Amino acid sequence: MVVSINTNAGANAALQALNRTSRDLATAQLRITTGLKVNGPKDDAATFAIATRMRGDIAAVGAVKTALALGESTVDVAIDGATAVADLLVEMKAKAVEASQSGLDASSQAALHEEFTALRSQISTVVGTADFNGKNLIESGASDLNVLSSIDGSTIVVDSQDISTTTLGIHTAALDTASNATTAVTLISQAIVEVSSALTSLGTSSRGLEIQQEFTTKLVDVMKESVGSLVDADLAAEAANVEALQIKEQLGVAGLSIANGRPRAILGLFSRD
Repeated sequence: MVVSINTNAGANAALQALNRTSRDLATAQLRITTGLKVNGPKDDAATFAIATRMRGDIAAVGAVKTALALGESTVDVAIDGATAVADLLVEMKAKAVEASQSGLDASSQAALHEEFTALRSQISTVVGTADFNGKNLIESGASDLNVLSSIDGSTIVVDSQDISTTTLGIHTAALDTASNATTAVTLISQAIVEVSSALTSLGTSSRGLEIQQEFTTKLVDVMKESVGSLVDADLAAEAANVEALQIKEQLGVAGLSIANGRPRAILGLFSRD
């Protein structure tokens, strides 16, 4: 066996082992700190690439979820507006029926006509203000609403419902005479039917958007769980690993000290009794 003070093979081996242990300990501590077993491409290039793509998909689906929420809110505002219009039409019909009776005195006829026109003006106000995020689905000339529903660009189309007084055909209705009031009753009855149909269409669209949003939320959760299964660290296992590596590191330091002490034994060869 060659004994040398220039080359200490034992110390070199001990130092290499200690360095590996220190690297493993640093890796385990990083995993505990970040909660991830794959913190970058150096840890696992393939897994990191897959997880990065999936994180991009999650962000995209999150944007779709936001679009669906905005779309649903827009439709819900239109529903609230159409519901208010329906309530006003019911009041107008009551006024029209009351004004259609023969023998009504002139002052009462005029009062009913004034209330009727005030209610009609209120309908115009409601329709004109049923706006959300710059979109009104129930005003005159309203366009359909296209709501993004998937990351591939698919959309859900919500049909607009023009329920302005002109479209409903009640913009010229009057209660100034019993005859005109009778005509107004017919017009208002038809308008109620049309608004009810519009509410049905809007309600169906809102429910469709709600279902799609619920599905998108679940999809995001599943995708996040998938990414977690790829890159999340087992913290209990890592904690136990850190404990073991710390002990191993202490033993490595002790081993290195022993290996470095061997050259000193050469001095014994030259010592005199």
